[in-house]
Amino acid sequence: MRIDIVTLFPGMVEPVLGASMLGRARARGLVDIRVLDLRDYAKGKHRIADDYQFGGGGGMVLKPEPLFAAVEALRTPGARVILLDPRGRTFTQKVAAELARETHLILLAGRYEGVDARVSERLVDDSISIGDYVLTGGELPALVVTDAVARLLPGVLGAEGATERESFASGLLEPPQYTRPEEFQGARVPAVLLSGDHARIARWRRVQALWLTWRTRPELLKSTGLTSDEQRLVERFERGETPEQIDASAH
Repeated sequence: MRIDIVTLFPGMVEPVLGASMLGRARARGLVDIRVLDLRDYAKGKHRIADDYQFGGGGGMVLKPEPLFAAVEALRTPGARVILLDPRGRTFTQKVAAELARETHLILLAGRYEGVDARVSERLVDDSISIGDYVLTGGELPALVVTDAVARLLPGVLGAEGATERESFASGLLEPPQYTRPEEFQGARVPAVLLSGDHARIARWRRVQALWLTWRTRPELLKSTGLTSDEQRLVERFERGETPEQIDASAH
């Protein structure tokens, strides 16, 4: 996959892409991520990419010409052009999986008061928001989208199937995780995780995922296809039973 990030501030973006998982994925050729300066596509001696709003109002707006020129220069037959915009559709794990199936993403990072409306009307294929709040620019949202999408690509994560067990991948939050030491400050790792009984461990994790989702993000359960067994577990939570009581009653 190729991902182009078009921004007025490449210096905000490139250091993040060179570190950790994304840096390794780029070095291994698993994903081709490029950071491009919007000013390189602006005309004139001063390469001006923003201007005042027609009709008055505070703040500058990104001009359409450099954004159109950038996309024209970068677009490939399979490219999907995305504007990072607070007014766009909300970014979720489902959207990340959708974008991971593309071959080329062009991410346009807005700035200041936004971009000329003709960009969203005539240039982009999609607009995405990472949440109901406003940032100073689209650079951080572009990095969020890039990270979430890239880690779903084959070979980027070391552990095979790791993404399938994560929060939201199954519609539920991820269950608790533990590592060494087995005891820390009086708190022990649940015995089931040390039992070697893989079927029991899998059930424990599913019960814990259901419990955490029911307690903290119950709205997710409405869009998750629960099995009849899982629905009965939720009903037991509603009656006041805890995961520990449920696990004990199963043995």
